[in-house]
Amino acid sequence: MAFCKACGQELGAAAFCPKCGAAQGAGVGPTGTAVVTVSPTEGLQENVAGLLCYLPFIGWLVAIIFVIIEKRSFVRFHAAQALALYVSLVIVGFALGIFMGVLHVLHIFFIGLLIYPVLWLGSFLLLVFMMFKAYHGERFKLPVVGDMVEGMIK
Repeated sequence: MAFCKACGQELGAAAFCPKCGAAQGAGVGPTGTAVVTVSPTEGLQENVAGLLCYLPFIGWLVAIIFVIIEKRSFVRFHAAQALALYVSLVIVGFALGIFMGVLHVLHIFFIGLLIYPVLWLGSFLLLVFMMFKAYHGERFKLPVVGDMVEGMIK
């Protein structure tokens, strides 16, 4: 049986002490049993982790977390690609906002009312498509950001 290095509490197979919360790390406990540190996302399957990166509205936050803590290349690729996709969607939205201002000055604002729903629907469908590809274990690269991301995560 393993014991906490800080307070001596019995651990079982836990990576953190249930009493004091101290991380146990890899090594040998006081009784000679091995204490193994578990990756924070080890229990999460790669395809599900990749899918979570493309969730609408909160996927960018999940992608940031996975880029920082994840070690598996499949999940890091999808997290980085999702971040690049979200940034590009924000840039397109900003550019469309400027375009809408110009249309408003020219008194043809109604054209923008047709463009915004198409942009949002296209963005949503792209995210759903990427979720589908990630869930099926495919390392699908988007045309522009995919190559850029693949070079960054190597």
